[in-house]
Amino acid sequence: MRIREAIEADFDTIWPIFHEIVSAGETYAYPRDVSKKEAERIWMKVPRKTFVIEDEGKILGTYYIKTNQAGPGSHVCNCGFMVSPKAGGRGLATAMCKHSQQVAVDLGYKAMQFNFVAVSNAGAVRLWTKLGFETVGRLPKAFNHPSKGLVDALVMYKWLET
Repeated sequence: MRIREAIEADFDTIWPIFHEIVSAGETYAYPRDVSKKEAERIWMKVPRKTFVIEDEGKILGTYYIKTNQAGPGSHVCNCGFMVSPKAGGRGLATAMCKHSQQVAVDLGYKAMQFNFVAVSNAGAVRLWTKLGFETVGRLPKAFNHPSKGLVDALVMYKWLET
């Protein structure tokens, strides 16, 4: 496995992963019918950096890192992670999250915050907790899951400086 910074041409391979995850409507608060052009803007243009994780040259997952808030909050970053459903259970999200924390420190961030983690995304909640993130807020019925209905969303946070 190798994690590297994404290049513009990678989006054609990222798009099927992004589209499958977002159109399912189970984890991200993006419109389920988001266009490829808008997805590219969200995932590749807005973030400070975007990375891919690949095995034998095949992209299996991706993440972005960006500043969570401007000005006095600019020392806190935010990340989003996606793993191809076909590549789940291989530790890719763990590897990307650990990598993102080092990238965050290298970029001068002091903390990382996940703004909107649906409680129905139990695997993510479990993994982020295992990797040292604390639940610092709970937004009641903030995420409209396609089969579970309105579920809570968590704000999860980790101070990165030691």
